[in-house]
Amino acid sequence: MNIYKLSTLTKERREYILKRAETDISVHMALAKEISDEVRDEGDAALLRYTEKFDRVKLEPDAIAVKQSEIDAAFARISPDVREAIEYAYKNIYDFHEKQLPEEMWFTSVDKGLLVGEKTTPIVDVCLYVPRGKGSFPSVLLMLGIPAIVARVPHVVVVTPPNEQGHVDDAVLAAAKVIGIKEIYKVGGIQAVAAAAYGTQTVPKCHKIIGPGNAYATAAKRVLAQHIDVGLPAGPSECIILADEFADPHRVALDLMIEAEHGPDSAALLVTHSEALVESVLPIIESQKAKLGEKRRAFVESVFSNYGGVIITDSLEESVDFVNEYAPEHMEVMTQAPFDILPMIKNAGEILLGDNTPVTLCNFVLGPNAILPTGAFAKTYSSVSVFDFLKRSSIGYASREGFERVKKFAETLAAVEGFETHTLAVKERLL
Repeated sequence: MNIYKLSTLTKERREYILKRAETDISVHMALAKEISDEVRDEGDAALLRYTEKFDRVKLEPDAIAVKQSEIDAAFARISPDVREAIEYAYKNIYDFHEKQLPEEMWFTSVDKGLLVGEKTTPIVDVCLYVPRGKGSFPSVLLMLGIPAIVARVPHVVVVTPPNEQGHVDDAVLAAAKVIGIKEIYKVGGIQAVAAAAYGTQTVPKCHKIIGPGNAYATAAKRVLAQHIDVGLPAGPSECIILADEFADPHRVALDLMIEAEHGPDSAALLVTHSEALVESVLPIIESQKAKLGEKRRAFVESVFSNYGGVIITDSLEESVDFVNEYAPEHMEVMTQAPFDILPMIKNAGEILLGDNTPVTLCNFVLGPNAILPTGAFAKTYSSVSVFDFLKRSSIGYASREGFERVKKFAETLAAVEGFETHTLAVKERLL
C-alpha cells in the first residue's frame, strides 16, 4: 500500500499521482484508422471480420442486429431479484434525470421591442456504447439510455460486444427492455465506433456516440471525432475518500476498495490529515481483501501499489485543496460535517456525502448518473445527463421600434470590425 505524506512528495511522484493511468492511446491510433477505413469501405463485412478476430465469435450477417425475441427471452431468463433491481434503479435514475429537463422554450425582453430566448430540442439520434470487457454492464445502459429517453431522442441505438456464445448478455438486454430500447447491435471496439460514425448495411450512421470503452474504442473516437460527436472522456475508474479523524475506519476501508477492483489501471486514494485513521484502516483492508476472489484481490493490490494508496495531509483544508487539484471521477466525503465541506469541493464528477453513501449506491441505484469524467476532466466536464442529448437554439426578434432603437449600435460595431455587408444590412434597411 502506497502511503504518502503530501508535504514531502517529490514533484515527480505528485505528478504521477495526479496524472494516474491516462492510457497512452496513441499506440492504438494507427490500428483505429485502419479498421475504421475498412468499416467505411466494406460495411458489415468488416464488422463480422473484426468481431471474429477480437471477440472470438463468428456471427452471421443477419445476427448483427439483436432480434426482439432475443430481448424478450433474456428478460424472461434473468432471475426475479435481478429484474427487481433493474426496475428499481430505472425508477430512481429516471426521476433524477427528469428533474434536469430545462424549459422547452423561454423568452425575455432585453429592451423595448427586442425579444430574445432559447429553444431546447433533443438531438436527432444517438448511439450508446455499452462495454463488456470485464463483465456484463446493465448499469451502463441504464445510465446512458434513461437520460436519452427522458430527453426524447427520437432514435436511440445501442452497440455492445457479443459474449463468447455470440449473444448480448441477458442483464443488458433486460435493461434495454425496461428502458424501452429495441435497436441493439452486437458489435464493440473500434469497429463499433466506426459503424456508428459511417453507417453500414445494418448499423445506422449516428450523429453522436457516448459511453465508456477500452483504449481501442477511445482511440477510434479520437480518430473519428470529425465524423461523429464522441461525448465526454471516460477512462479508467478513480475515486478519492476524503476523511477526517471522525470517520469510521471500517467504512473507509470498505469504500476505498470499491473503485480499486475495477482493474489495475484504476485509482483509489484515501486523503486525510488523520494518521490515526490511516493506522486503523490499513489492517481492515488486509482482512477484507481475504474475502475477495483472486482476480479482484489482484486488482485491488495492484491499484494500491500503483495509482492509489493513502495521502496524509497537514489539515482538512489541505486535503480539500488536493481533491480539487486531482478532480476525481468519484469522491466520498466521510467527515464529521460533510455538508459543510460540500461548498468547498469545486472539481469532482460526483460528490457523495456521509458514512452511508458508498460509490456502490450511485454506480447502480441512487439516481445520479455514474458515467463521469475521468483523468481530471472533472475540471471542465460534467457527468452524463439529459443535456448530453439536448441542444439549444438561440432566438431573437426585433420589432420596428426595437430595430430603430438598436440599429446605430449594431452599425457602429459592424463598422469597427470591418464588415461592410453587415453595416449595409442595417444602414440601408428601409422600414
